[in-house]
Amino acid sequence: MKKTTVFTSLAFVFVMLLSTSVSAQKFSKLDKSPMDAAAFPSDYKDANKDIKIIYSRPQLNGRDLATLAPNGKVWRVGANEAAELTLFSDMKFGDTTVKAGTYTFYLIPNENEWTAIINKDLNVWGSYFYKEANDVARLSVPVTSGDDLDAFSIAFDEADGAINMHLGWGTTRIAVPFVK
Repeated sequence: MKKTTVFTSLAFVFVMLLSTSVSAQKFSKLDKSPMDAAAFPSDYKDANKDIKIIYSRPQLNGRDLATLAPNGKVWRVGANEAAELTLFSDMKFGDTTVKAGTYTFYLIPNENEWTAIINKDLNVWGSYFYKEANDVARLSVPVTSGDDLDAFSIAFDEADGAINMHLGWGTTRIAVPFVK
């Protein structure tokens, strides 16, 4: 009787071990344009943020910026999903007061200035489904240049009474001001 119970218990454990490994979770490889976030203030000790953006970080890898973000066309700001912008309080964006909330953030590149767009659509893949009718605000900002950045990057600082969102890729730089 004891041998049968031991054999049955061992058989049960063996079957459970086999079935666990068969149904193990498979994880995808690292995304070529990993998701990232930038916020202000950027200090992690301060949980009270004013603004945050979630975006994917494509890399040039020898490609031309104008091919990836063509002049005159709406760009999703990064890769994959459209960038998601969260304002934690009402802010001025140019002449428009934008209510606290979450929005998509797009850009239209041009040679000397880029148009920054806050749009009320959410969960949008790329800019393929962009609808101008859902724009909340637009603002033109000048283009400057800086050191070469292979990975698209966003950072914030505060200057002249504004929270500035700095975007850079290749040698192209823009600064988009938000005023509390």
